[in-house]
Amino acid sequence: MDDRLDSRAGWIVAAGAAASMFAVFGVLYSFGAFFESIAEDFGTSSGTTALVFGITTGLSFFLAPVAGRWADRAGPAPVLRAGAASLVLGLVTTTVAPTIWLAYLSYGLGVGWAVACGYVPMVATVGGWFERRRTAAIGVAVAGIGLGTLIGSPVAAALIEATSWRTTFLIEAAVGATILLAVSTIARTGPAAVPTATPRSLAELARSSSFRLLYGSALLASLALFVPFVFLATYAEERGVSGVAAATLVGVIGGSSVVGRLGLGALAARVGAVRLYKLSFAVMGISHLVWLLADGRYPWLVVYALTLGLGYGGFIALSPAVVAELFGLEGLGGVIGTLYTSAAIGALFGPAIAGFIIDGAGYETAIAVAMAASLGGAAVLLRLASASPQPATSGP
Repeated sequence: MDDRLDSRAGWIVAAGAAASMFAVFGVLYSFGAFFESIAEDFGTSSGTTALVFGITTGLSFFLAPVAGRWADRAGPAPVLRAGAASLVLGLVTTTVAPTIWLAYLSYGLGVGWAVACGYVPMVATVGGWFERRRTAAIGVAVAGIGLGTLIGSPVAAALIEATSWRTTFLIEAAVGATILLAVSTIARTGPAAVPTATPRSLAELARSSSFRLLYGSALLASLALFVPFVFLATYAEERGVSGVAAATLVGVIGGSSVVGRLGLGALAARVGAVRLYKLSFAVMGISHLVWLLADGRYPWLVVYALTLGLGYGGFIALSPAVVAELFGLEGLGGVIGTLYTSAAIGALFGPAIAGFIIDGAGYETAIAVAMAASLGGAAVLLRLASASPQPATSGP
């Protein structure tokens, strides 16, 4: 075995990956704190405003295969530098956008590409540095997503109250780009990485029943998962919760997800990644019932955020490990990126659909629809077998 595997150098890369995800997801998942200000400035409805987040998140996952395959070929450093430039361009351009339609393009493409660059390539990079501790190391890396959510949303809300949403975007651009550029100086391809000259397409991977189950379950769960990142803070504010306290609920999701990412990531080596992955989906589905029954009571909204965060953390931490277990390390970045196009569809349509339901029928109906989609994802995943991996092949 290569002495560099499971070494100190690998853990440094894992820490760098956590920092890159902290930067890009701290920006993305703070969008709920900006929601009311943006809607007011542009004079747009809930559904129309939610499309900013939906387009951004959708593009970030749709572009993930591109970023992952680029990193497979050229290494993560140039991908991270491109992400830093895109983050600055997207946020700065949005501050001068005169209409919501231009914000769809500037924020959606700029931040979306930055997230694609800072996430999947770094997850795959960490995977290439570990063998025995791979799941735990990936858990450490994706914990950066939870920390970014924990800190980004309430800090953004405080900055918006103190300055404006446009000034806050400029601050996020400066801080986020600086972190990505710093990480690019230490990010290197791991010794266990297996590059591939011919990345497996969605059609090729779809020949595997295991991949179809992973894809369908993630799509359904994602239709619900991103709804609270857009609407939970506004929901709480409309029921008398202060702005920062409401935004903190999104932070609680992020903080709880860190526990899920680290705890379940470490536990997977003993219990099995696929088994815990299924449990995470069930927890996400059940959590939405708590939101539905909370009736605006803040303590129950905190319970909802904690529960959703645990399941969400397991989903994100265990996805790469499950993919590696079922499909191997060859072209891991491209395979993970292709799987995450399912989340792209969910992110693109989920918050927008919820917004239009909220405008027409109210929050309770939107929450119930999200719960049904999430439980559907958990039900689909029950058929996934960890003992019978079915790697995709290029043959018939």
